[in-house]
Amino acid sequence: MFAIALVSLLSASAVAQYGGPPPSATTAPVSVPSAPPDSPGLMNVDVAFQGSFTFHPTNLSAPNGTNVVFWFPFIPGIDHSVTQSSFEEPCTYLNSTGNSSAGFDSGLQHAVTFNITIEDDSKPIWFHCKQVGHCGMGMVGSINAPSTGNLSYEAFRQAALNIGGSEVTETDHGPVTGGVNGIATAPPPSDTGLSTGSAVLGASCNIPLASFVGGLALMLLIM
Repeated sequence: MFAIALVSLLSASAVAQYGGPPPSATTAPVSVPSAPPDSPGLMNVDVAFQGSFTFHPTNLSAPNGTNVVFWFPFIPGIDHSVTQSSFEEPCTYLNSTGNSSAGFDSGLQHAVTFNITIEDDSKPIWFHCKQVGHCGMGMVGSINAPSTGNLSYEAFRQAALNIGGSEVTETDHGPVTGGVNGIATAPPPSDTGLSTGSAVLGASCNIPLASFVGGLALMLLIM
């Protein structure tokens, strides 16, 4: 009985890692750190703000030369990303074309920061979280998007919501520097020092929880 209960508990954690449904209204809010206040030339964005599937703020007005820092929380079992996309395809990584570079991508992360520098504030920057299912639930953001109209942040988010459960799973190849209209010059650094003492086993050492659960289940059956 103990083995069955333990495997069931870990299986639930594995579902969370791969984009399970958002917390119910009765679920206690997750305790996550917040980004510090902005300062001249520096703007901060919370990834998974207050444990939700959102970026905060959702849209920035950032002039050229501004350093935008994305703060990733440590939520056991759930990684997020800041992945550049396009307005036309909100949940798809922005690949290079004949006349345009590829977009930036933090890769799936937790407890790190990821920086981009604004290079052309006359054009919007669109981004999303590539974790399974998150973009289709509206986890998208923008920089220098119009406040109203057909190219606003709200229109971009609605386009992502329209994709919903039809979102195509994106393979995570790790961080990608560069970008369009905003440039990432370095991948995220190592963990920012946030406590991992309450982490689900396997989350902080980059072992997929699904594999971890399967291996543990086999061990318990043998025992």
